Amino acid sequence: MSTKAQAPVAAPLKGRGAASYVPGRYEVATTHAEDDGWESLRTRDDTDPDPHPDTRVHEERARGIVSRNDSPDIGFGQSVNPYRGCEHGCVYCFARPSHAYLNLSPGLDFETRLFAKTNAAERLRAEFSRKGYRCSPIALGINTDAYQPIERRYRITRSLIEVMAQCHHPFSLITKNALVTRDLDLLAPLAQQQLVTVYFSVTTLDNRLSSKMEPRASAPHARLEAMRALAEAGVPVGVMVAPVIPMINDRELEAILEAAREAGAGAAGYVLLRLPHELKDIWREWLQLHHPERAAHVMSLVRQMRGGRDYDSRFGKRMRGEGPFADLVAARFERARRKLGFGRLPPLDATRFRAPADAGPQGELF
Repeated sequence: MSTKAQAPVAAPLKGRGAASYVPGRYEVATTHAEDDGWESLRTRDDTDPDPHPDTRVHEERARGIVSRNDSPDIGFGQSVNPYRGCEHGCVYCFARPSHAYLNLSPGLDFETRLFAKTNAAERLRAEFSRKGYRCSPIALGINTDAYQPIERRYRITRSLIEVMAQCHHPFSLITKNALVTRDLDLLAPLAQQQLVTVYFSVTTLDNRLSSKMEPRASAPHARLEAMRALAEAGVPVGVMVAPVIPMINDRELEAILEAAREAGAGAAGYVLLRLPHELKDIWREWLQLHHPERAAHVMSLVRQMRGGRDYDSRFGKRMRGEGPFADLVAARFERARRKLGFGRLPPLDATRFRAPADAGPQGELF
């Protein structure tokens, strides 16, 4: 039973995207703090969000590591997430509601209570060794950023890449962190074999806006520099303008695409803001804290693109939306894509895959 409260919020929390412990949808009980008129006189109690919440990492051993999906509007069938939760703290992250399965808040807990799958490489090797395993590209880091800050210490993502390199297994990455350049010694040789592509998610070129929306992700210019470094090393790179948010960053669409193209991106995509489950409350709270003067207008446009609701989960609609504003974004993106000469990244090659060799001495004989 959870006793966390969603307390009245007076100000944003420095270095965090969410500002409170928005209750998860599966919590049995929650408490809600009310202002009784003594707020300015009382001292902070246990129901208030810590003004400087620390990051705690729980090490866990995963039973399985490969997730599979058959969604028609997602371009991959397999994914691997080395962590649960993400310290980047992107307030708009569609993955936040997944923390509710852990009886944790999709708000502050998602970015401060993290889980590291310390046996991820071991489980991936076991999956590749499984009789009947059929190789298809793996998306590395979807429900979490594989290169979030704690990767510097845990190096789980690197260990997964090492397994895929040993087995010649194709994979793709999408990240907001320049830390990906650390692994160029692995990525560059894999790119020569058409075994890896990397997308960078760029939400804004405005450092101030980025620090508010995605406080612990790499700054926009650092992502572009990392993109350039990978492209110059021969790694195919693309850009995702995600999410596109009306009246917040939609005006930057063309500028982001132009900057990414100049940095070496060969392909581009975009996704509209998605607000599943608890995320709608986290997002509304952020709007009220940072842009109260336009909060109502932003949400009005969001609902116009979502059939009058905060979110439309239908395949074919959830990524692109519908209605005049969504159509305008699509037209602007297509015009910029053609003008800048974006194409497609080279296809990943699944024919090179070979199952891991037996780790025992007998396996070395064959």
